[in-house]
Amino acid sequence: MSSCRYLVFDCDSTLSGLEGVDELALLRGQDISQACEGMTMDAMEGRVALESIFAARLNLIKPTQAEVVALGQRYIETVEPTALEILTGLRKEGWQTAILSGGFTQAILPLANYLGIDRVEAVPLVFDQEGNYVKFDSTAPTCRSGGKLEVLAKWRREFSLERIVMVGDGSSDLETKGVADFFVGFGRYLRRAKVEKEADAFILSLEELPALLQA
Repeated sequence: MSSCRYLVFDCDSTLSGLEGVDELALLRGQDISQACEGMTMDAMEGRVALESIFAARLNLIKPTQAEVVALGQRYIETVEPTALEILTGLRKEGWQTAILSGGFTQAILPLANYLGIDRVEAVPLVFDQEGNYVKFDSTAPTCRSGGKLEVLAKWRREFSLERIVMVGDGSSDLETKGVADFFVGFGRYLRRAKVEKEADAFILSLEELPALLQA
């Protein structure tokens, strides 16, 4: 990526209406679904550290490779309605786009390809030859609190970025304010009070984004 301006998006409940891990949990029945949804909400609201629940959710769900592939298609089916048009237009204006997510790499890549985004930082899952879940890559920065901030700091150094704008709905996105030059809270799918209060700007649709970037 040659541009010095990075526009970075969370995936779940931002570029797509889904929370991917909760979608996978639904496949395991109501008890596991409710347990995982509660853990996700606690982490996204900032009540617990992300790393304290990341492995626990996956150990409950044990998603298969086929289920993760299907989730990738669901992301596309539930894409934010204005995302494709808005991102295409912003790239024409010189913005480079990226996804920075605590979601699962194999599920997010199809959405990234659909939206024309060629940089994705997420959490890879490992499967055995039969497609059964083995583990997640625990070295991935975005599986822990503060990881998104670390990645943005690395990108700024690596690509000599002059401006970083982060767009997301959760507390892990809000943490990037220390490195991102401008943080845009997103509330189309989940409107979190802390994010709305502390964001530099707060929007309910990505079609509101271009005007903010020109301000």
